[in-house]
Amino acid sequence: MKNNEVLLVVESVFNEKDVAREEIFNALETALAVATRKGRDEEMDVRVEIDRDTGEYQTYRRWEVVDDDDPAFTSPDYQVLLSAARESKPDIKPHEFIEEPIESLAFGRISAHTARQVIVQKLREAERARIVSLYVDKVGTLVMGTAKREDHAGLYIDLGNNAEGFVPREDMIPRENIRPGNRVRAYLREIREENRGPQLILSRTAPEFLIELFKLEVPEVGQGLIEIMGAARDAGLRAKIAVRSNDPRLDPVGACVGMRGSRVQSVSNELSAERIDIIMWDENLAKYVINAMSPAPVASILIDEDRHSIDIAVEEDKQPQAIGRGGQNVKLASRLLGWHLNVITTQQAQERSDSESHSLLNMFREKLAVDEEVAAILVQEGFSSIEEIAYVPMKELAAIEEFDEGIVEELRNRASDVLLSLAISGGDAKDGVPQQDLLNMDGVDDALAYQLAGRGICTQEALAEQAVDDLLEIEGMDEKRAAELIMEARLPWFEEAESGGD
Repeated sequence: MKNNEVLLVVESVFNEKDVAREEIFNALETALAVATRKGRDEEMDVRVEIDRDTGEYQTYRRWEVVDDDDPAFTSPDYQVLLSAARESKPDIKPHEFIEEPIESLAFGRISAHTARQVIVQKLREAERARIVSLYVDKVGTLVMGTAKREDHAGLYIDLGNNAEGFVPREDMIPRENIRPGNRVRAYLREIREENRGPQLILSRTAPEFLIELFKLEVPEVGQGLIEIMGAARDAGLRAKIAVRSNDPRLDPVGACVGMRGSRVQSVSNELSAERIDIIMWDENLAKYVINAMSPAPVASILIDEDRHSIDIAVEEDKQPQAIGRGGQNVKLASRLLGWHLNVITTQQAQERSDSESHSLLNMFREKLAVDEEVAAILVQEGFSSIEEIAYVPMKELAAIEEFDEGIVEELRNRASDVLLSLAISGGDAKDGVPQQDLLNMDGVDDALAYQLAGRGICTQEALAEQAVDDLLEIEGMDEKRAAELIMEARLPWFEEAESGGD
């Protein structure tokens, strides 16, 4: 092939593939270099340079310069030591190259298959790099395309300009019917590097997809007047989204719902009729919990910050609504809040409260040597540990109507003596109150934990040391359950023994 035919090939590929001429020249240079190595010595390093104006090309064999003591020196076929290289080029530095011209391979003798493979590969790489550069700034936003095909792995979407997005099966809305040719919106979650090149990974189930759709449908969100504080989805079925207004004159829920529900309906239609609850965000956690559980009415809540969980009490006839079908309502609320939510009836909440109060009352009676009336007042006023009584400001205790100055002083002295005794003996000031490891045990709910603590069993270790008969006095306890609880408490013993045996 004559040199001007090189220019014809470049022009032909340029017109066919719409790729920059420079990228085509680079691909041809690589193809010539590959063919030259195959025809001579595949170990040597070859560089080919094509004149962009005339199509003439020159071939060079080259050696990389490495330091004399560099362990990376492996072969004289494509490397040369620095000392040897400086005999001909005194100014050369490590990692530069020494080149010498060699006979160029005739263009017509290149394996057509090899040349085609290299050129196609180079063009693909260039195309992928171009697509990545177009979409790298669009990660975290909505993209629109046309459905191409669907297989067991997921859905492929044509985004235009030779760009293709992929929606993995787990990111597709269940039972959604998308046919080839349908226009599809999706959330660009990431650009993932794979063996076949970077892939544009899309999602239609991500909570961020829901948020971006509201930004599109509700101008106030896009303008920053309304802020979306979080979202949780059971894709295709139900979602919860929390909003707040940065303008006190603006109702964020009403704005997102739209006139006659038009805005929220548009978003729902995009999500295969997914039902969307729009709730008001509140910086007060208790109010936020109540809003998040909507439409179920909440009677009371109990927040446990140590366990990062919240007990939500509802009337018994409202419990199914609060939990939702398959636990959907409480599950979405839990995701939205980032807390573990536990729905109980008001009766269960009262029983639990009574059990906790009874355990605390017994603890105060025993540790402080006070009568039941004084212990009951302490529980009623919200005290839950000996430390609180010992260290609470004097005026708070004195403010209790039933206590005079003498009682307050005596209570503080007794509490301080208890703490001092425990410090000397190495005990726990919270004896009588269940500790975290006991509360976290499988099979131990809060009510049982406080019943155990009332009998001096405040830790998992203490429970492990019990016999079955020791637990049978607890209301509702039988031999089978007592044995299971003790064996569960003893699991760390067995694990420690096994690790010691290793």
